[in-house]
Amino acid sequence: MADLGTVGIAFFLTILAGLSTGIGSAIAYFIKKPKMVYLSFSLGFSAGVMMYVSFVVLLPQSLDYVGEMFALVAFFFGILFIGFIDMIIPERENPHSYKGLSNDASAPVDNTLLRTGLFTALAIGIHNFPEGLATFGTALSDIKLGVVIALAIAIHNIPEGISVSIPIFYATKDARKAFTYSFLSGVAEPIGAVIGFLILMPFLSGDILYSLLAFVGGIMVYISIDELLPIAHQYGYGHTVILGVVLGMFLMALSLLLL
Repeated sequence: MADLGTVGIAFFLTILAGLSTGIGSAIAYFIKKPKMVYLSFSLGFSAGVMMYVSFVVLLPQSLDYVGEMFALVAFFFGILFIGFIDMIIPERENPHSYKGLSNDASAPVDNTLLRTGLFTALAIGIHNFPEGLATFGTALSDIKLGVVIALAIAIHNIPEGISVSIPIFYATKDARKAFTYSFLSGVAEPIGAVIGFLILMPFLSGDILYSLLAFVGGIMVYISIDELLPIAHQYGYGHTVILGVVLGMFLMALSLLLL
């Protein structure tokens, strides 16, 4: 059993990694006036972040650890799971035909875009949960390696914060609400550490943890393809969307190189 000092350091590193999402979350406070081209770009950026994380990080790690069959089952089950949730929500609360966004600050909340942001927050929150557990467990076994892992996760949590904050801000025009939901998606990381320490550590196997990563990857891919990209393209800024996707992937790749 690790001593209390090591446990405290491991918790501290996990908290820093998770709460760095708040840096990206704060982006809503710097947007003075909503513009359609910014929204189109940011939704593409969000899709790039989520698809890169899914295909380059989560799924490969799962494939390496649990093998092709279990990883792919978990990945496609994640897609089916979020697709089922999508289908059982009544069409009135789950519109797929986006009618546009008003620049008028007094306009009502855009439920389609708000739902997209909340779904993104949910996916990233679920994704951050095993990340927090992984950071905590790594730090318990090797503090130096735990610092490196926590730093890398903190850096790539920043664009994830942007991914959640921007859609919610453009839907509600409420920077505080955008920041809050985005910030809460990062809080899942230290929660993962706490639950791991108190409940799961004695029972949680590597197979379950890495299968969960593939499962979350499937959720992220579905949201990117079914939610983020279709809405982004409806503004007519096709090349801007692609630029956002590529930049989102590039920034995630750059953050991972620091590992």
